[in-house]
Amino acid sequence: MTPEKETPDTILPGDVPEPGVTSPPPEIVRCNSLERIIDLTDEMAHLNELIMMYLDKNGGFTTLEAYFALVQPVLDLLEVEISVRYHPGMTTTEMKLVVQDWIDGEIAELHRSC
Repeated sequence: MTPEKETPDTILPGDVPEPGVTSPPPEIVRCNSLERIIDLTDEMAHLNELIMMYLDKNGGFTTLEAYFALVQPVLDLLEVEISVRYHPGMTTTEMKLVVQDWIDGEIAELHRSC
């Protein structure tokens, strides 16, 4: 008698499931850092576009402290948006849409104010 093969609850990136074995999309957990969420949603280039526009609009920066003084409020606002729109069971795709929508809105606002 051979033991039955167990089906994993979650398929990790790089795992190849057996034919016919499916799992739900990965979920975002509340304790993820902003950096981790940006990595999971692949929104770093999009966020960088916003940050560069914001820095340009505000005249740039001359020191690391000045950079963080300009950028940190933007990142804080994104964290608030994520916190408000997060719900248990949220998938990576749903979180990507939250981040994308917020960044697009901020970019549109910067274009309007120029």
